[in-house]
Amino acid sequence: MRKPVILTVDDDPQVLQAISQDLRKAYGERFRIVRVDSGDRALEVLKKVKLADEPVALMLVDQRMPGLSGVDFLTQARSLYPTAKGALLTAYADTDAAIKAINEVHLDYYLMKPWDPPEDRLYPVLDELLDDWLAGYRPTFEGIRVVGHRWSAQSHATRDFLARNQIPFCWLDAATDPKAMELLTLAAPPDSVLPVVIFPDGVILQNPSTQELAEKIGLRGHAEVALYDLLVVGAGPAGLAAAVYGASEGLRTAVLERHAPGGQAGTSSLIENYLGFPSGLSGADLARRALTQAQRFGAEMLLTHDVVGLNAREGSVAVVTGDGTEISATSLIIATGVSYRRLDVPGADDLTGRGVYYGAAAVDAAALAGDDVFLVGGANSAGQAAIYFADRAKSVTMLIRSGSLSATMSNYLIERIERTPNIRLRFHTTVEAVIGAEHLSEIVLKDSSGGGTESVSADALFVFIGAQPRTDWLAGCVARDGHGFVLTGPDVPSEERRATWTLDREPYLLETNVPGVFAAGDVRHGSSKRVSAAVGEGSMAVMSVWQQRAHAGI
Repeated sequence: MRKPVILTVDDDPQVLQAISQDLRKAYGERFRIVRVDSGDRALEVLKKVKLADEPVALMLVDQRMPGLSGVDFLTQARSLYPTAKGALLTAYADTDAAIKAINEVHLDYYLMKPWDPPEDRLYPVLDELLDDWLAGYRPTFEGIRVVGHRWSAQSHATRDFLARNQIPFCWLDAATDPKAMELLTLAAPPDSVLPVVIFPDGVILQNPSTQELAEKIGLRGHAEVALYDLLVVGAGPAGLAAAVYGASEGLRTAVLERHAPGGQAGTSSLIENYLGFPSGLSGADLARRALTQAQRFGAEMLLTHDVVGLNAREGSVAVVTGDGTEISATSLIIATGVSYRRLDVPGADDLTGRGVYYGAAAVDAAALAGDDVFLVGGANSAGQAAIYFADRAKSVTMLIRSGSLSATMSNYLIERIERTPNIRLRFHTTVEAVIGAEHLSEIVLKDSSGGGTESVSADALFVFIGAQPRTDWLAGCVARDGHGFVLTGPDVPSEERRATWTLDREPYLLETNVPGVFAAGDVRHGSSKRVSAAVGEGSMAVMSVWQQRAHAGI
C-alpha cells in the first residue's frame, strides 16, 4: 500500500530542510514526505500527485512566501484534496492571518517558528492532525464489505452500527452497484438474506445482529474481574468523561454501552461551541478521542451489553445485562443519556430506516445528493444536521412546532441557517403522517396557526424531537421524575430517601437515593442537555465516588 503524502512548503532552504528532517524522523515510516520551495510549484506537485491517485494527509505550509502565500496556497489546494489537514508555519506577526484562515479556509492549526524542540512543539500537534485524518482515511479497500439495499431498515442498522463504532467498511448497494451482485454471486448463496456482511477472513454473516457483529469484530468484551471499583452505564460524553477520570485516578473501571460510544452526541455532524476546538469537531470525532483516552488509562469497554436491571447490596451494586449476567462494582454512574422521541404518526414505524431516521448518522448523509430533506425539531442537534445536509441535499426544510428558534437553538447556528440558501424554515408546523411503499415518498404537514394540512414530496425525514431517557431498568430501585429522568442530591424526595437510604450523611450532589449510585449527563433530572455540561458532570460524579469511598473507608 502506498504511503500517504505529507507535503511541506517553505521558500527558506534552511527551514525547509529542517522541517523535512523532523518530519522524516517521526513519520517517514508511515508517510511519504514531499518538500517544495514555493507555493506555485507545490500546486503543480499536488496536481501530479492527484493524477497518480495518491492520498495527501497533511499540508504544512509557510505563510510568508513570494508569489503564493500559505493561506492562498491552501485555498487552492483544498479543491484538489478537501480532506487533507492544513497547517501554517507562521512568525508571530502572521498570527492574525492564521486565525482568519481558520474561518475562511478551514485551517486546522498554525505553528509558530521556531518549533524546537519538535518533541514538545511540533509532533504532538501533528500527531493529533494525522490521527484525525487517518480516522476518515479510506485506502484501497481490503476490509469489511456490506451488501444490501439503501431502503432496507436492516441494512441501515448494520451500516449505522459499523459507522458509529468507527469500523471502516465498504457499502455496496445491491440495487445499483454491479459489483454488489457479482460479490453476492461469488460469496453467498442465491437465497441470502440481506444485508450480507463479508469479512476479510472469508466469514460471511447474513442479516447479523449487532451482537453478532460486535463478537466477530472483537468489540463486545466481557467483564474481567468479579468486582469493579466503578461501573459506568452509557458511553456518551458523560459516561466517557467518567471513565477517563475514574480510570486515570486508579479506579478499576468498566463502561457498558448497548450500541456505540458517543451516545446521541455521537450522531452530531458538527459541534462548533466545544471548548478548545475553534474549527469544531463532529460527534464521531469527540467519541473517538474520548474512547481512546479512556482505554489508554485502562478503562474496559463492554459494548453491545444492554443493561436491564439493577440490584443494590450492602457495600456494592450489580447491573444485570440482557443475557442474565451480573456485573458488580462498589460504585455505579448512570450515564445512559437520552434518545430522540419516536415520531408517533401513521406510517412512521413502518418507514423507520427506509426514509425516516432518528438523529443524523454520517451513513445517511452520503446518499442525499439531489434529495429533498425534511427535519423535525428546532434544537441545536437539528440545526447542526440542517447545515450538514445542506451541503449535500437539494433542499433542507426544518419543521418547527413553535414560532421561533431563539428559545431552543444557539444563536451562532441560527445565523448560519439564515445564511444558507437551500435551508427553509417552516414554523408552527407538525408532521401528521408519513407515506410510502418501499420507502418514504410523502409527508403530511399541519400548519398549527390555521393553515390546514398539505402533502409534500420528501426523500428523507430526520427526527430530532424531545429527550427520552432510557431508565426503565431502574424502576423500583432508583428514584426518577415523572418523565423518567434520574433524581439526584437535593432533588431526591424525602420519602424515597427514607425507604432506601441507610447512611449517616446526605446524598452527594449527583448521588441518587441508592448509596453509591450516581447519575450524570442528560439522563439526570435538571441537566442542561449540552455536551460540555455532560462532560463536566461525568468528571464531577467521579469526585463524588471518591467522597463515597472515603466515607466508607474503602
